[in-house]
Amino acid sequence: MARRAEELADLERQVTGCRRCPRLVAWREEVARTRRAAYAEQEYWGRPLPGFGDPDARILIVGLAPAAHGGNRTGRIFTGDRSGDWLFAALWRAGLANQPQSISREDGLTLRGCWISAVVRCAPPGNRPLPDERDNCLPYLERELELLPSARVLVCLGGFAWDGALRALAGHTGSTVRPRPRFGHGALVTVDGWQLLGCYHPSQQNTFTGRLTEPMMDDVLAAAVTRAGLR
Repeated sequence: MARRAEELADLERQVTGCRRCPRLVAWREEVARTRRAAYAEQEYWGRPLPGFGDPDARILIVGLAPAAHGGNRTGRIFTGDRSGDWLFAALWRAGLANQPQSISREDGLTLRGCWISAVVRCAPPGNRPLPDERDNCLPYLERELELLPSARVLVCLGGFAWDGALRALAGHTGSTVRPRPRFGHGALVTVDGWQLLGCYHPSQQNTFTGRLTEPMMDDVLAAAVTRAGLR
C-alpha cells in the first residue's frame, strides 16, 4: 500500500509537470493569466490535472478534460464548474462522496470507492482536444488503470471518454474490442474483466436541456456501485 501511494504520487508529479502539447500548454496558461472577471482575484492552477479519489477505488470515473475556469482554476478535476456541481451531487447521493459539493482542493471532499480522472489533463480550447493531444495523455490513464488494482468498473462521461477509456484499456490489457462498442447512455460492455458504463456528460448543454436528468445519472451510478460490489 505504501509503495502504491508513492507510485500514485509519482504519477501526479508526472502529470502536473507535463508540457507535451504546445497548444494546450499555451491555452491553459493564457487562461490562467487573463482569468474570468468573476475569478479575477483568484490564482489559477494553470497546469495539467491528476486524477484523485480513493486509492482502493473499485469505480473509475472518466471525463473528457478539465474546464478552463473549473479545474484549470481550482487544480482539481470537475471542481469549480457546473458539470462538477452536478457530478459530485450525484456521487454524494450514491454514497461515493462525503459531501455534495466540490469547490476547492481544501474543501474537505473525500471519495469512497471511486477515483475520478480524465482522458486529457489540460483544459483544451473550445473543450475540443486534438487526436494527438488525446494520444499524448492516454499513458497517464493507462498508468492509473495499473495503480488502481481494485477498480474494474469504468464510468465514461460522454463519447470522448468512452473512446478514450477503450483506447486506454487496449494499451493496458492488450485487448481490443471489434467492432468498437458504440457509446450511449446506459451502454455496457465488458473488456478483459473491466466493465464500461456509458453516461451522458453532465455538461450544461445536457443538463439544461434535460438530455441528462438526475435520475438518469443516479441510475448509472447505482449500476456502477452494484457491479463494483460496493453494496
